[in-house]
Amino acid sequence: MEFEQIKDNISRCLSRIEEAKIRAGRSDKVTLIGATKLQSRELVSFLSDNRLLTDVGENRVQEFVDKYDFGKNLKWHVIGQLQTNKVKYIIDKAVLIHSLDRESLADEIEKQAKKHNLTADCLIEVNMGSEISKGGVDPKRLDELLNYIDDKENIRLRGLMTVMPNLEDKEKLKDLYKSFNKLFEDFKTKAKSKHKIDTLSCGMTNDYEMAIEYGGATMVRLGRVLFGERNYNLGDK
Repeated sequence: MEFEQIKDNISRCLSRIEEAKIRAGRSDKVTLIGATKLQSRELVSFLSDNRLLTDVGENRVQEFVDKYDFGKNLKWHVIGQLQTNKVKYIIDKAVLIHSLDRESLADEIEKQAKKHNLTADCLIEVNMGSEISKGGVDPKRLDELLNYIDDKENIRLRGLMTVMPNLEDKEKLKDLYKSFNKLFEDFKTKAKSKHKIDTLSCGMTNDYEMAIEYGGATMVRLGRVLFGERNYNLGDK
């Protein structure tokens, strides 16, 4: 896809985000995160140099590291599943880890954050669709994971993240988003004051307007609708 077309796509999506906020009666900020999985370093440079986005997200740590220096004007997010042995590569670079979903990962983030003398901002990922193929803690175990993380001195929770199932039934998806928002509101009341619970990361290319309108999303993660199809020739970079 031509870079000028990408500029138009970003502008169009930002407008649709604002329209979704109006429908929901919201005036708060919704951050657009450009999901750059299997997109080129040249694209990242273009986004950074032209300040078209403030934030980008990577699913894979190898791609995150490979592209990081090409996006110096960008805030970098980890939005994919994170292996414990990869935490050390991103701990001092990511502004937000979206996919904290288990105790062992919390332990490693705490360990690496302590090494770098920093506080790691994280979201707990919740598996709202109970899909085996996706990461995220079961909603019924959310309180248990929260209690475990509460004891970590170098982790600050900012909120929740989810990847919703791809449903044809939009009413069912709408209900899932409402349930997720309710879970988030309940979560805010239970988290210790050391945390800063202000972030709800949900909504992708197919459902981001619904995520804003019914889920209360404060961050949406868009890839294909901005950048076109992924470049699989980039392999595992």
